[in-house]
Amino acid sequence: MTEQKIAVLGCGAIGGSVSADLTEAGLDVTVIDQWPEQVEKVRKDGIVVTMTDRIVDIKLNALHVHELAEQGSEFDLAFIIVKSYDTRWMTALIEPYLKKNSIVVGLQNGMNNNTIAGIVGRERTLGAVVELSAQIYEPGVLQRDTTRDGTWFAVGEFDGSTTPRLIDVQKIMQNFAKVDISKNIEDAKWTKLIANTMTMGPFGLLGLTNWEAKDLPGMIDICVGLGRESMAVGEALGYQLQPLFGMSPDELTGASDEQLIKTMQTLMKHVGGNGTTAPIHDYTKGRKSEMDLITGHVCRGGNKHSIRTPYNNAVAELDRQINDGEIPMGPENFEKLQEMIHRSHNQ
Repeated sequence: MTEQKIAVLGCGAIGGSVSADLTEAGLDVTVIDQWPEQVEKVRKDGIVVTMTDRIVDIKLNALHVHELAEQGSEFDLAFIIVKSYDTRWMTALIEPYLKKNSIVVGLQNGMNNNTIAGIVGRERTLGAVVELSAQIYEPGVLQRDTTRDGTWFAVGEFDGSTTPRLIDVQKIMQNFAKVDISKNIEDAKWTKLIANTMTMGPFGLLGLTNWEAKDLPGMIDICVGLGRESMAVGEALGYQLQPLFGMSPDELTGASDEQLIKTMQTLMKHVGGNGTTAPIHDYTKGRKSEMDLITGHVCRGGNKHSIRTPYNNAVAELDRQINDGEIPMGPENFEKLQEMIHRSHNQ
């Protein structure tokens, strides 16, 4: 797969990082985004991505959503890098501009592969697990917490095979991360979802850094409770735990609390203790978080299979209240979270 035209749908923190690295590598990249000021800034003045070991300052070939119809060519590869709730319309947007044998990869949290495949076809879809921590609060200026060498991704075919196209996509993605090939990509995505419910969910409610939130008395117990529920729902849905973030299979044998904590700690090591999780950025910007498609997904799966999920239910409800403007994000939500979980256990 040489001289490919690559589309990156989404130029936020993750999409901006990926686009900058691919562009710097000399690849033919077009970025499509719904944030007008970001598109204007990155194509006029460039995007500045600051990492601990380097700074990338580069102009991007960027399009407003409405300009996609004018670009006049088809893409060989498309990366979907938007919030989970924007997956459906963004995938539908790019579908007319794909070739018959094009590939679409969702570089997102959440279980979005079936949504993508339902629009572009399963035969044109690859799955991926993402671990890249970055922040953006103004157009064109991005703080990336994980270096290229410290960023971990996995990519895989639905059937677990190692195909030439999978290897080609892996090579392209290696411009922005260490990339493993997964033979169980859906299981791997659910394992990442478990880790996200343990961290993104409760930490995001508080507006604290990862380390500040983790060190609250009783937080680890809540994280483990969230992980147990998410794991139980995943098992009912047919998923099995997979080693992530470069862990070996021996480090994730069985399904004990120790393994859940190990996965959570490894995730936090990747994203950095002083970083803040994605829902905090969303709440701060007045934007809806995507936790309904992560924590909420676990709750709905639990209802379907008659599995109680009081920890995830509490996080999902507080997330809803913040999204709806009923309560602010803040440390005081930790006591509310504890009270809701305690009340549920006593019912």
